[in-house]
Amino acid sequence: MCGQAPDMRRIAMVGLTAAVASCAAPAPYQPSPRTQQQLNLLLTGKVAGKPMSCLPSYNANDMQVIDGRNVAFKLGSRTVYLMHLSAGCDLLGNGGYALVTKQFGGLGLCQGDIARVFDTTSRFTVGSCGIESITPYTTPGR
Repeated sequence: MCGQAPDMRRIAMVGLTAAVASCAAPAPYQPSPRTQQQLNLLLTGKVAGKPMSCLPSYNANDMQVIDGRNVAFKLGSRTVYLMHLSAGCDLLGNGGYALVTKQFGGLGLCQGDIARVFDTTSRFTVGSCGIESITPYTTPGR
């Protein structure tokens, strides 16, 4: 039994090391060149406004998925609301997936809400993420 104690400690150390490594901060999000190009096209000529805590549901009709971390909502030709999502919704940019949110209290889509990515073919949730920020971009008045 005594000969087994060092092995148990070694196993515990390996487990502890793996647990600490899994808690390391993930690499910061870097948009792909394609994503950056889409954002540039969408936001050219527009000025960022003050971040919003909620996007009212009446402004959430014309949705454009940029990638699994960015979703845009267009309001006419002058305003775009850019919603940044946390990691977890990476499949959203691929075909056959939908973003599903639950709205409580009728406030619309709000910072901190959890969104799920739903596979429309298999009808399973394949990821989830949080709404990190919502920023309006508008074309300056003429």
